[in-house]
Parts: sequence; structure tokens; C-alpha cells
Amino acid sequence: MKVLIVLTSHDTLGDTRRKTGFWLEELAAPYYVFKDAGAEITLASPKGGQPPLDPKSDEPMFQTDLTRRFTADEAAKAQLAETVRLDSIDQKDFDTVFYPGGHGPLWDLAADRNSIGLIESFVRAGKPIALVCHAPGVLRHVTNPDGTPLVQGRSLTGFTNSEEEAVGLTKVVPFLVEDELIGLGALFSKVQDWGVHTVVDGQLITGQNPASSSEAAEALIAVLAR
Repeated sequence: MKVLIVLTSHDTLGDTRRKTGFWLEELAAPYYVFKDAGAEITLASPKGGQPPLDPKSDEPMFQTDLTRRFTADEAAKAQLAETVRLDSIDQKDFDTVFYPGGHGPLWDLAADRNSIGLIESFVRAGKPIALVCHAPGVLRHVTNPDGTPLVQGRSLTGFTNSEEEAVGLTKVVPFLVEDELIGLGALFSKVQDWGVHTVVDGQLITGQNPASSSEAAEALIAVLAR
């Protein structure tokens, strides 16, 4: 099983002068779900090299056993420091792709032509894709072969308006994931803020928030095993 994980290269939270990036749990949890299942993992990002970590995600209150495992894993950290450039990735080399969230993807991956084309190529190839938390927002410009939005009529989830409100960034982010996906015709579902919620619709797997990261990765493996 060859798994591609795509991370953001964006490190600035709008014009707030605060830092952002990928959310640690949303990388660490699926990383070990895949690794412990024997997968070969490749990490990629638009700019390559070390992707920015949202510093808030490494604060004590957001640490988990898996984030601590990752930060103590020298091999994993070395791999993270050398992500490959997204424009060098070929879908044919992988069985699936997983997109962790964090706020960063809303600024770069959501509009990145390489990311958009990559997701479309996975879909055309009939391979499953998974995105968690803010990452479902990167589907906003992804289309079906007929030009319709990929998410139109699809059941999915993602970071909710109320969760964004709770972290005080409703007016900072370039768009709200829930509103954007619903506006594109998605069948958006959610549970209470910070609750675990994963939706599987054919080859599309989405998780609502950081707590849903492991479940989304496990669902992806289950779809691959079919």
C-alpha cells in the first residue's frame, strides 16, 4: 500500500501576523494508522521541504499519544523535513492520497493547480481520497470530467462553521469550509463541535475535525481493502 500525504506550505494566518500551517494531530494520527498497517508513506507539499506546523497544534492541550510519538520519532521528523514538491508527484505511483488540515490549506492547496489536478486524477483512476478538518476545503475547485463540482451531491463533512467560530477565525479565513461545500451542492453533515465524525461516500472519505483523523485514515484503509 503506497500512501501519499499532502501538506500545506502556507504559514501565515491571513493578515493577523499569526502563524499557521498543518495541524499536528491530523498528520500524526493518520501517519501511524498507515505506518502500522505496513504502508509506504510519501509526504508532499507545494513548495517541498519542511512544511509549516501550526504552533498551536503542538501546545500541551492539543497533544495526544500519537503527536508525542511523532515528535519523538526521528525518522518521521526527517521525512517531514524533506517533503517532495507537489508538482513532481504522479498519481500512478500511489494507491491513495490523504490531506491533513490545519488552516494553511485554505490559502494554498485550495487554489493550487497541481493539487486540484492531482485529486482529479485520483478520482478518474477510481482511487480513494481522504481529507480531514479544513482539508475538504481544497475540493472547492475540483471538478468531475463533465465540469461539475466533485462535491456536488456527495455526502461529506469538514470543519464546521461553529467550530471556526469557536476558534475565533470566522472573519480571518478566506472562506468557511462548511458554507463553501454546501454552496457547491455537497450533502454536508456534522456532529457536535469537536466530536468524531467521518463520512464515506464511495471513494471520498472526509473527517470533521482533528479528533476524526484516525477514524478517517482507518476508513480509507477499509475502502482500499474492498
